[in-house]
Amino acid sequence: MSIVPSASDACLTIVHNLMCHRQGGESESFAKRAIESLVKKLKDKRDELDSLITAISSSGAHPSKCVTIQRTLDGRLQVAGRKGFPHVIYARIWRWPDLHKNELKHVKFCNFAFDMKKDNVCVNPYHYERVVAQGIDLSGLPSLAGSSRLGIKSEDVYGPNCSTEDGFPSSDNFPPPGGSLLTPGYPISSAPPSSSMAGFEHMSSMSGWPAQPPESHSTDMNMGRQPQGTTYWSQSQQPIHDSQQQLPISNTPAPEHWCTIAYYELDQQVGEVFKVISSSPKVNIDGYTDPSSVSRFCLGQLSNVHRTEGSEKARLHIGKGVQLELKGEGDVFLHCSSMHSVFVQSYYLDREAGRQPGDAVHKIYPSATIKVFDLRQCYTQMQQQAATAKAAVAAHAAAVAGNMPGPASVGGIAGGMGLASAAGIGVDDLRRLCILRLSFVKGWGPDYPRTNIKETPCWIEIHLHRPLQLLDEVLQSMPIGETRHQRRYLQ
Repeated sequence: MSIVPSASDACLTIVHNLMCHRQGGESESFAKRAIESLVKKLKDKRDELDSLITAISSSGAHPSKCVTIQRTLDGRLQVAGRKGFPHVIYARIWRWPDLHKNELKHVKFCNFAFDMKKDNVCVNPYHYERVVAQGIDLSGLPSLAGSSRLGIKSEDVYGPNCSTEDGFPSSDNFPPPGGSLLTPGYPISSAPPSSSMAGFEHMSSMSGWPAQPPESHSTDMNMGRQPQGTTYWSQSQQPIHDSQQQLPISNTPAPEHWCTIAYYELDQQVGEVFKVISSSPKVNIDGYTDPSSVSRFCLGQLSNVHRTEGSEKARLHIGKGVQLELKGEGDVFLHCSSMHSVFVQSYYLDREAGRQPGDAVHKIYPSATIKVFDLRQCYTQMQQQAATAKAAVAAHAAAVAGNMPGPASVGGIAGGMGLASAAGIGVDDLRRLCILRLSFVKGWGPDYPRTNIKETPCWIEIHLHRPLQLLDEVLQSMPIGETRHQRRYLQ
């Protein structure tokens, strides 16, 4: 039995002891650098260093105090050239090697938890609990295992600085069969309640989406909901219900083409728009060269005299790309056929992850099949935003007339939305509900050096025609007098 050191011992002795308890989530060299950095910072706070040694050596069996370090400006800690949230780094080293950065919730007795936004941050891994998603039935899912099962790389937590030598994900990015769903909300040790309505309503009120019951579906995917940046999805998401059995939203005949796809390299469109006929519900977007297929958009045959080296390299990794499938009246599913992950902007996935619309980038792992667009949800959102803009215009007219109603009387404006922002909702804002964007190989957002999709080397934009058709109906259903008065807002 090894002797447990104390804060008065040499740093080397303490580091060696703490290294013996690491769980393998990081390389030995990275873990050693991170632990050395922490021990040095705690040398002047011996009581906290003793608390850390006690917590780690006893695996949390003995009570321990907060172990704090100073919060940085962006909240992240840099170790060996990589940045990550400090409480996540040490929780991965000593407790959960497959941890995502969004999956921690502090215990009640922690006074310096990361999300308290204090000047000091507690990094005691036993002052945090791992949690899973609200409102999702986890019954029947396999238990959690190590990082090799979940297919999670350090890039997922620390961002793109952990990429392989050629700058692209390696094949170990594959989530193997049997992965489990993992998102915040409930502790791992407990299953969510059989009725998910309460948790869903809470998520809806925070995200700005209309409160409506979540769809019932069986799922064995991995989905990581992030406080900022990328959300992670793997394995398959298949709904129990058959969307084709639902009554149509509108009796208007379906458009001739169910979607059009445009291909971009950085901010430049390359080639012509690809139209997918409604009689072909499946379309593949791949890196090959067939120029004549009606169900395959082959990006490999598109030339660009201004193509950059980055785009050229990324195109080599598109491979089998992705498959989009239209189901029912207008729902869309995506299957990642590529050997590398793709990154998706989807309002539907935003809502499923409890995020603000347009706030997240969703990482879809190889072999994953997930729903990326829900027509009924989109239609509801269209109606709600159109009604919001209409109420804002009425309030504006009343203000101009000197008869501004009280806040409670402007019923159509969403809570927390000011008059100016509500009135500013336009056709372009509503049209974005009908668009999907997808980047191959490279991601964007807060976790990456690319701030928006137009900085990624190769990406596509998908315009869905059925929701655009329904949007047209929503706009045309507004009274002519009101439409003229709202032209400055809705056009």
